[in-house]
Amino acid sequence: MFACTLFGIDRQVYYRRIKRTSSRKLIASEVISLVLKIRNTMPRIGAKKLYYLLKIQLNQLKIGRDKFIDILRANHLLITPRRSYHITTNSHHRFRKHENLILDLKICRPEQVWVSDITYVGKRENPCYLSLITDAYSKKIMGFYVADNMNTKSSLTALKNAIKQRRDKGKTLIHHSDRGLQYCSDQYQKLLYKNNIRCSMTQNSDPYENAVAERINGILKQEFNIDKFNQQLAVMKILIKDAIEVYNNERPHYSNYMLTPNQMHKQNIVEMRTYKTKTPAKKVLTGV
Repeated sequence: MFACTLFGIDRQVYYRRIKRTSSRKLIASEVISLVLKIRNTMPRIGAKKLYYLLKIQLNQLKIGRDKFIDILRANHLLITPRRSYHITTNSHHRFRKHENLILDLKICRPEQVWVSDITYVGKRENPCYLSLITDAYSKKIMGFYVADNMNTKSSLTALKNAIKQRRDKGKTLIHHSDRGLQYCSDQYQKLLYKNNIRCSMTQNSDPYENAVAERINGILKQEFNIDKFNQQLAVMKILIKDAIEVYNNERPHYSNYMLTPNQMHKQNIVEMRTYKTKTPAKKVLTGV
C-alpha cells in the first residue's frame, strides 16, 4: 500500500501534483532567465516594460501579465522606485531670462521642442555632471556631455551634439530649460540664435515645468544606475554613452505607446501621450 493512500490521496493525483509543480518551476526558471538577459543591459527596467518586450516568449509559455508579475515577485525581481535630488540650477545671475513658450503648446512631432537639463551623476570623490538635450515628443536623447563641472562649455557641447542630429532645420524648434546660468549665458543664447532655435524657460523652481527632462534624468539613474558607478571621468563617459545607446534604441517608452525613442523619432503619426499632473490647475509640459 502506498503512503499517499493512507492519507486518503489518490496515487495519480499525487504524482500529477508533483509533475505540475516541477513544470511550474521549470517555466518560472525560463522566465527568470529571459528577464535577467534583458536586465544585463537595462538593470532596473520595470515589470510592465519587461512584459511588453517578452510578450511573444511569454505567450508561448502560456504566461499572462499577472502570472509574470507573480513570478517576479516570488523571486524578488520587482523594482522598488528610488528617489534622489540634487540642486544643479543657479538662477541668481545677471543674464536675461526668457518666457515659458510651451505651456499651451501641443507637441505633435519630433524636433518641435527640445528640453535641456543638467543632472549630478557622480560621488563626492569623483563628481560628474551630465548635460542632456532631449526631444520632448520622442523622448530621444539628442545630445549629451559628461564633465566634472557645470560650466557653460559642457552645456554648449551637449547642444552642439544635438544640433548635429537635427534632421529638418527648416521647421520651428523650441529649446526649453530651467533658468540656469549655463542656458542664459551669452554663448548659449548665440548658438540658439545662430541655429534659429527659440528659447523657452521655466518661470519658477517647480520641476513640473520641465517634467520631461526630469523624467529622463530619473530613468537613467533609476533604471541604468548611472549615478552608482563612481568611476573616473573617462570611464563614466563610456558607461553613460553605452547607457544612452541602450535607452535610445532598446528601451520601450510607455508614453511612446511602447515604441523606443528612436522608433518614435522617425515618425510623427503617433500622438504624444499626456498625463494628469499633481496640480491640474497648472499648465505644465506633460511627463514621460
